[in-house]
Amino acid sequence: MTKILKKEQLSKDVFLMVLEAPAIAASRKPGQFVILMLDDEYSERIPLTIADADEKAGTVTIIFQAVGGTTKLLAEMNAGESIAHLLGPLGQPTHIQKFDGPVVCVGGGIGVAPMHPIAQAMKKAGNKVIVIMGARTADLLVLEKEMSAIADELIICTDDGSKGRKALVTEPLKAFCESSAKPSEVVAIGPPIMMKFCAATTKPYDVHTVVSLNTIMVDGTGMCGGCRVNVGGKTKFVCVDGPEFDGHQVDFDSMMRRLSSYKPEEAEHACRLTAAAEKLATGRA
Repeated sequence: MTKILKKEQLSKDVFLMVLEAPAIAASRKPGQFVILMLDDEYSERIPLTIADADEKAGTVTIIFQAVGGTTKLLAEMNAGESIAHLLGPLGQPTHIQKFDGPVVCVGGGIGVAPMHPIAQAMKKAGNKVIVIMGARTADLLVLEKEMSAIADELIICTDDGSKGRKALVTEPLKAFCESSAKPSEVVAIGPPIMMKFCAATTKPYDVHTVVSLNTIMVDGTGMCGGCRVNVGGKTKFVCVDGPEFDGHQVDFDSMMRRLSSYKPEEAEHACRLTAAAEKLATGRA
């Protein structure tokens, strides 16, 4: 059992939780993730990126959006309660080095959360770090204060212009690619369509671009094959080969089609999730 030590709501439907997980905190690296199960009987396994870790305190921080059945159940849990299973750290860590030119970190929506430890590590390695954050509206921005403390330059874009620029994140990204101080590395994390267009923006300028994929995932060990993606014409498994890949090589269109493959099954699974919610509610009563 993994105890929830802290819960905080960051924005509409976005929550932060600090979990007691000393073994994971001691070994995790930027870019890695965990898989959790809320209970033993009905819960599905969901992957969540590690947004932060404190080795001394023995804790890891996850940030998630309550959009599906399991994340909505997780959002109903509070500090003091426990999650049945937490597996990690999983996946390959981000390649961190000192680059010749700036590193541009592009985070879209909840993608800012997994970007946080990457930006930290890039800055610690001695890089000039430029952070571009995007969201539909100002209310959906997360970790602005934390990213501002890391970044040499922070640019905020919102679709409605409620904060920062009224623009897509690709607009300032293109401007940096065209500047005299062209980035040596771009890291983009967010919705698949955002990452696709970030990669399309940097490709004409030959700027290496890393994307972090969040595909359908079950076991997290490469056995089920549910997370497979086409990268450079080869089949890769996000859970063990990724989650990060060369964005110029990823077949985003096929990945996005696969992401919608199990909609009927998700609807059928709703009754089990309801049973799980009732079980959790009974346990808290």
